[in-house]
Amino acid sequence: MKELFRNGKLVTLMLGHLTVDSYVGVIPVLYPVLIGRFHLTLATVGLVSLAYSGTAAISQPLFGVIADRYGTRFTGVALAWTALTFALVGFVPTFPLLVALACASGLGSGAFHPFGALDVRALLQAWRRSFGMSVYVTAGTIGVALGPLIGIGLLALFGLHGTGLLVIPGVATGAYLLWRMRSQVRPTAAAVKAAALTARPVPIFALAMVIGVMMSRSWTVSVFQAFTPTWYRQLGYGPEFYGPLATTLVLASAVGTVGCGSLADRFGRRTVILATLVLSIPAILLYTMFPGPWAFATAILIGFLAASTAPLMLLMAQQLMASRAGLASGLVMGLGFVTAAIGIPINGAIADAVGLQKSLMSQVILVTGTLALAWLLPSEKKMETYSETMPAVRPATAGAPSVLS
Repeated sequence: MKELFRNGKLVTLMLGHLTVDSYVGVIPVLYPVLIGRFHLTLATVGLVSLAYSGTAAISQPLFGVIADRYGTRFTGVALAWTALTFALVGFVPTFPLLVALACASGLGSGAFHPFGALDVRALLQAWRRSFGMSVYVTAGTIGVALGPLIGIGLLALFGLHGTGLLVIPGVATGAYLLWRMRSQVRPTAAAVKAAALTARPVPIFALAMVIGVMMSRSWTVSVFQAFTPTWYRQLGYGPEFYGPLATTLVLASAVGTVGCGSLADRFGRRTVILATLVLSIPAILLYTMFPGPWAFATAILIGFLAASTAPLMLLMAQQLMASRAGLASGLVMGLGFVTAAIGIPINGAIADAVGLQKSLMSQVILVTGTLALAWLLPSEKKMETYSETMPAVRPATAGAPSVLS
């Protein structure tokens, strides 16, 4: 752990990840206010998340290709763009404009994630790669966890116009990223061409299983994070209760991410993913069947189990497409994002028909089906047969240090 935090570039990327993901954490807290302001249903308010996460998801494979070919020198710009556009959410007069603004903000998030994941992969040693990637992903999870608290505080003090203050952390951190990563490197044209010629065929079936599990896990996590505040408001609880509950749900996933990363280095990624899926079923049932103060305990279980395996699947996708790791990052994260974005309005529509409690409980069906996909994931022994070859890189400027420094 200490050696990871001694790496200045890794810490910088973690700070950026925390900041960019804090914005998506604010969105669920805005739901109750947006429903009243624009006279929305649970299904239509979910379109805000669909616009933000969907745009981020669709754009990530494209940005992954850009990262593979040209490097990742403008991560800070992507973060600043996200901050500038998200800060305007509280000032738009109509719902269509709100959705359009969410799309624009999601584009910045779509650029940041494959860029950051590709850089982190290069910074980590293979024998601790699962743990290291988990620590990086945890920074983003903490950002999502802080989002509800930040949102509630700004709404309480300034109303919906309080979103304007969200421009400050994003622009400040984006500027720091631009300065700290100014000596970033990029692949040479010859190296990209050579990697393409020598790369092994992509194991499509294995990659499809990895992406399928990632999509399912993203759906479950996002639905519980999105609708927990609204469900508890319907039950008569105030923001002083459901705000910390939403934060507990996300923070538990942060702890689980680090823990599962360490376990995966020891027991294998497939084994850890299967175990978390099996244990998620009783966790979801307990959370949905017994609402109230004890939900803090069951929220810890859901967060710990449901979100913790994302970095493991990200690493598996990068290893399966070793010569195009940026594209792999964009695919697995992008499709995970878009499934989560589509899943929120789907569960919102189910909730409009049968209630939020039953809608959240229906995630048990999804988790059960995902077990079949996870069983078909490649083992660690099989994963070791795939190439770890990465394109050679050269400094963007003369005398610039290596990305591994």
